Amino acid sequence: MKLANLNSLILAIFCLIFFNSCKNEEKQSGSSSEKVSTQTASEEDKAEEAPVVLFFGTSLTAGLGLDTTEAYPALIQKKMDSLGMDYSVVNAGLSGETTASGLNRLDWVFKQNVDVLVIELGANDGLRGVSLKETKSNLEQIINTAREKNPEVKIILAGMQIPPNMGEEYTSEFRSLFPDLAEQYNLELIPFLLEGVAGDPKLNQEDGIHPTAEGQQILANNVWKLLKEDL
Repeated sequence: MKLANLNSLILAIFCLIFFNSCKNEEKQSGSSSEKVSTQTASEEDKAEEAPVVLFFGTSLTAGLGLDTTEAYPALIQKKMDSLGMDYSVVNAGLSGETTASGLNRLDWVFKQNVDVLVIELGANDGLRGVSLKETKSNLEQIINTAREKNPEVKIILAGMQIPPNMGEEYTSEFRSLFPDLAEQYNLELIPFLLEGVAGDPKLNQEDGIHPTAEGQQILANNVWKLLKEDL
């Protein structure tokens, strides 16, 4: 009987130790999870507090055919980080984007506060021969919506050019569309986003349209020359 009681006592002590050990592991695990959650929330808060530079564009902005880290918006984020500039870059580039489809994405684009908006839209309109009146109207709506969302937003418009496939008159008027809009709405203007890249086989992918990683670096420089003045 005494042996049985001793065995029962040993079993009870073992169970008690095992139970307490499990509780301690749960407590430590909970503390660790709580710490991770706190750090994550802190990082999210920091990202939310940082001024946002949003690039709203086409496949040129999206970096078609490349890793997203090689697209010019990511290169600009890297540049700002290296200079200790606390800005958060959002790449809202989408392959095939026209000014009309861009209008349909405005709710998504402006779901966050945007401090600096870089508009790179219109090239696909020109390549498809979209009415210049329609392209201008769409860009105007995007500009006006941006200012309604944030009256203090700084807007940079990227000028574009197209091959003369649509005729000399259309090509010329298309090229003039961007500086005209910039003047009318008091926007900063990048004269030609693809300056130094367009037409150079070494700086473009096989399609002859989309920049290589090296070409994207030149695009980043073209944008940075103007963007840095607004930060």
